[in-house]
Amino acid sequence: MNRRFRPTEAIVDLTAIQQNTAVLRTMVPKGTQLCAVVKANGYGHGAAAVARSALSAGASWLAVATLEEAIELREAGIRAPLLVFGSVDPRDCGEAVAREIALTLLHPQQVEAVAAAVAQTRRCAHLHLKVDTGMGRLGTRAVPDAVALAQRAREAGMGIEGLYTHLATADERDPAFTDQQVQRFQRFRQALAQQGWRPVLHVCNSAGVQGYPQYAFHLVRPGIAVYGYPPRPEGAERFRPALSLITHIVYLKELEAGSSVSYGRTFVARRKTRVATLPIGYADGVPRLLSNRGWALVRGQRVPIIGRICMDQLMLDVTDLPQVALGDRVTLLGEDGEERITADDWAAWAQTIPYEILCGLSVRIPRTYIHAPEG
Repeated sequence: MNRRFRPTEAIVDLTAIQQNTAVLRTMVPKGTQLCAVVKANGYGHGAAAVARSALSAGASWLAVATLEEAIELREAGIRAPLLVFGSVDPRDCGEAVAREIALTLLHPQQVEAVAAAVAQTRRCAHLHLKVDTGMGRLGTRAVPDAVALAQRAREAGMGIEGLYTHLATADERDPAFTDQQVQRFQRFRQALAQQGWRPVLHVCNSAGVQGYPQYAFHLVRPGIAVYGYPPRPEGAERFRPALSLITHIVYLKELEAGSSVSYGRTFVARRKTRVATLPIGYADGVPRLLSNRGWALVRGQRVPIIGRICMDQLMLDVTDLPQVALGDRVTLLGEDGEERITADDWAAWAQTIPYEILCGLSVRIPRTYIHAPEG
């Protein structure tokens, strides 16, 4: 269904995606490739649209978390090199090989499954060996195990296209641990080199690109910065958030002093209060923790969210804006006049991080794309 019946939308400026991608390219040495991370539906922005925009601005790779996300991009006609970060069941490896999707190599069972798929499809396998240098998540910490896994792939007639790890503290003031991780990574690289392997090396996420460009190696994998939210201060002013969240006032009423708003009566009016109701709530991804602490923009002014945010609605105190009318535009994320509210603001109010805010925006909010690249 293409028709929209609710006056609520997320507006994604694809020019901002292009500009942020271009900025990231300037932050790493010439010749370093850029892999735009578009997992979680492009951090809530729309994976296919973001992927095309990032590729048009100089990204040469894409990365996602799951095989389903990768297949979705392939079915959207995107043919760029594409890596799945997460674990893929050996039974599904053939699907990845058939669609030329790169897999993260984690255990021997994958080798046999991929080799069988290669024999059946007569396509090349694209394997990236992940090693754990301090994240404690996926990948082996033992250099001999990594070498053995690579050797097993070689015996099955396949190569190792990439070797990578993930930085755990690059967005924090802990350079010693980041340096330690890279030193561990170098030991894996050297051990594979001794066996004749020369894979594509990649370590840096968004924070790594900003704070540790010396560790760019062959490829960098920025995620959140592509969307305009760099996690470190270096060059942060050059990035621009790409998403705005817009809705409209659907109801206005006046409450007498002493009247309450929403569940639990957590807001009780101290004066005659004009309340605006919006058709958006926590089912759309507005954190309930913004209740009585978040803000919205109406006619270029900040107004407070009052009462508990409901599943489908939330309320604003617009008493100090007597000119506000039914149908007025409300900006929950984005700019209105000289005022701006960002995912960083929401994250501070909700005691979380902007990643969770952006990824949490529900699919029931339609995305509208502006300034899309030609072609």
